[in-house]
Amino acid sequence: MDVSWEEFGWERLADGVGRRRMPVWDATVGLIAGDSGVLMYDTGSTLREGAELRTQAQALLGGRRVTHIALSHPHFDHVLGTAAFAGAQVYGAVGVADLMKRERDEILGSAVRHGVAVDDAAQAVDVLVVPHHMVSGEWTLELGGRQVLLANVGPGHSGHDLAVLVPGSPEVVFCGDLVEESGEPQAGPDAIPSRWPAALDRLLSLGGEDAVYVPGHGAVVDAAFVRVQRDVLAARFGVS
Repeated sequence: MDVSWEEFGWERLADGVGRRRMPVWDATVGLIAGDSGVLMYDTGSTLREGAELRTQAQALLGGRRVTHIALSHPHFDHVLGTAAFAGAQVYGAVGVADLMKRERDEILGSAVRHGVAVDDAAQAVDVLVVPHHMVSGEWTLELGGRQVLLANVGPGHSGHDLAVLVPGSPEVVFCGDLVEESGEPQAGPDAIPSRWPAALDRLLSLGGEDAVYVPGHGAVVDAAFVRVQRDVLAARFGVS
């Protein structure tokens, strides 16, 4: 199933596991395939991106559809493509569904401020899909011959940060924007800086020393990178 990942602009990380770095904001989208289920981690910044990701995932996996979606956090560049995946079960950190319903206008405004066309942003927000399933601690998904762990490791970058651990060789940890490689971690108004270093400690506990860590933006990193970023954030925000 992995023969054509690079041909479609995806990076293969392990058997049945890959990610794509989306244009403009370099946001990560992850794809994890089991024998009977397919999980996508984040969905792009517009319905057009979501539809493109859906088409690519089906092409990569022999026509199989995405059955599950995990949203890393509620920022526009990670969630606005979700409506393109009809029928998929959507997961998020506890509380994120209510926040997304309450702050639709803010999500729309943020997308437009960052350069998404007004019509594209409005169309996506009009059909915004919020998570159906809330993860308060950890949640194991059975994808058929492969179990994937959803972990509510935040807050940190936002109030609702969800990571995904894919066991295997190597283990792969999708970090969302708790980890960024292509620039300094961004702390917006919904960040909780005092809790961010502890969230990275939890990420490191999930994956261990030998895992592949996939940032929300930028190239794949190792545990040493995550640990350094954790210490930099702790110094930056004056927490231990």
